[in-house]
Amino acid sequence: MKLLLTGTAGAAGWPEPGCPCASCAGTAGLPARRPFGVLVDDVVAYPWAGAPPGYEVLAGGLGLAGPDGGRLLYAPADREVPLDASAPYDVVLIDVLDRPERLGALTRAGAVSSGTRVVAVGLDHRARSPRELDRRLRLWGAVSVPDGTVLHTTPTEPDDPTPDTTAGVDGPADTTTRPDGVVPGQPRRALVLGGSRSGKSAEAELRLAAEPYVTYLATGPAGDGDPEWAARVRAHRVRRPAHWDTVETTDLAGAIRTAAAPLLIDGLGTWLAAVFDEHAAWDGDHAPVLGRCEELVDAWRRARGRVVAVSDEAGMGVVPATASGRAFRDALGRLNERLAAESEEVTLVVAGRPLSL
Repeated sequence: MKLLLTGTAGAAGWPEPGCPCASCAGTAGLPARRPFGVLVDDVVAYPWAGAPPGYEVLAGGLGLAGPDGGRLLYAPADREVPLDASAPYDVVLIDVLDRPERLGALTRAGAVSSGTRVVAVGLDHRARSPRELDRRLRLWGAVSVPDGTVLHTTPTEPDDPTPDTTAGVDGPADTTTRPDGVVPGQPRRALVLGGSRSGKSAEAELRLAAEPYVTYLATGPAGDGDPEWAARVRAHRVRRPAHWDTVETTDLAGAIRTAAAPLLIDGLGTWLAAVFDEHAAWDGDHAPVLGRCEELVDAWRRARGRVVAVSDEAGMGVVPATASGRAFRDALGRLNERLAAESEEVTLVVAGRPLSL
């Protein structure tokens, strides 16, 4: 099937007319994106009304199969996509800015495979800039294409990278596809640092949001007897994709060594505090704590799968007034430094903005 994307933006376009937000203002001088539209084989457009013989409507009206066997799926923000695909789709047009975890769920269900091209549509000022959009799509294994781009569901037919004169902000179509369970070019080990309420956890979660299988290693207490801490824990749980597995543990080295899926560790500060507690090391011998840190660094260095860890950047404040506070700060600083040295990517998050180190 031949797919003509007549528009790739949300219902109001991008930039949205009259919108003063930073995102819309930041697209000044760039070609505007029009509201989403797709025309298939020059004969049928979404919502596939009046599809001629030879075409089959799939997925509750969101999918379409053509006479040549090509399969297309559209996943808008306001519709739940059935997760019972009989075979992978060739092209998935998805509003990935809404909930990127839907891409992981589709991959998990077999609707997206290594041969599926995932194209982001519904683009609008939920992305704070075209540059940030590109960054997120690389994390999720999706691509953006200009308005007017022609795609084909049959691999032997070349795509037309020459859009019309209203082409969007991201240049010609990228032919990169997303291998099953792995995002091309992504680091195996990523360390995300930040201060309190910096957005470091949300940034770390973005890195694995579109993965079909993720194990979240929670290192902090559940919050029993502390309503404020329990509320924080609940907020983290609600934000995480429902299909992620959660394991509460302080055996991070063991979890890394035996991982069968990408890991997200949140976070190293609470883990280190728990290790100090386990060894009664706050006012005593720190050797057992340093040994556990050494074990973690070794496992991190030998990690075979993807692992993302969140840690507190504790060295920017005042010197702690107590010996135990200074011991914790020093141990965490050394741990961050050593893990950073063994990481392909290290990011510092300030006010929700990631800075690559």
